[in-house]
Amino acid sequence: MKKILIVDDHADIRRLIRMTLEFEDYDVREAADGEAALALAQDFQPDLVLLDVMMPGDINGLDVCRRLRAAEAPGRGPRVIMLSARGQASDREAGLQAGADTYLVKPFSPLQLISCIGELWAAA
Repeated sequence: MKKILIVDDHADIRRLIRMTLEFEDYDVREAADGEAALALAQDFQPDLVLLDVMMPGDINGLDVCRRLRAAEAPGRGPRVIMLSARGQASDREAGLQAGADTYLVKPFSPLQLISCIGELWAAA
């Protein structure tokens, strides 16, 4: 069973994503901020992290992504899909530079998310 970590400070967005993923056989966990995400990722060892960029606290999504990538053995860490309302080319580039596999702009449809996840699994 694939493991997915949802990281977003908005509970309603986490709930929407969880409901979208319930149709598949995933073990899903949630974190509301960057610090909780890093702690949970260490214990949970997700296959995929759905990661909001803008979160409260000292650690934003870009920082979380960089730390996840720094802590992993090459090619062994989780896939990362950045989720953000910021959709400018520079925002996307910052996400990819931080180590994200792809960048999805909010609002996105459940079908877009499922498609994006499917493409990542297919490429693995």
